[in-house]
Amino acid sequence: MFGLGWAEIGALVVIGLLVFGPDKLPQVASQAGQTLRNLRRMATNARDDLRSGLGPEFSNFDPADLNPKNFVRKHLLDDIEDSWNDRPQQELEPVAAAPYAPEPLEELGYGELPPYDSEAT
Repeated sequence: MFGLGWAEIGALVVIGLLVFGPDKLPQVASQAGQTLRNLRRMATNARDDLRSGLGPEFSNFDPADLNPKNFVRKHLLDDIEDSWNDRPQQELEPVAAAPYAPEPLEELGYGELPPYDSEAT
């Protein structure tokens, strides 16, 4: 629930008992539940009002799609992932050795400075 484990829920109950006391804790929990229900109802009503105001062409509109992460995943990455999954698996061909392989460099000793290339900086 909300990404909380049993240890976190237990810690919240103990903190609630210490802050509100055992007499008022049930009343506070009831008020918190009512507030959460009201917030959910308000969010649902706002989403329904937005959908009805946009018209029938936006009947499948979801406000979560406006989140940049979801937008990129839905419009860019889904097509790429689908095309990757649709392609048959091809066997990899062995890679030929490069025609020119640079010579391995010597290791530097302790305290030695690497060569300086003025054109690279």
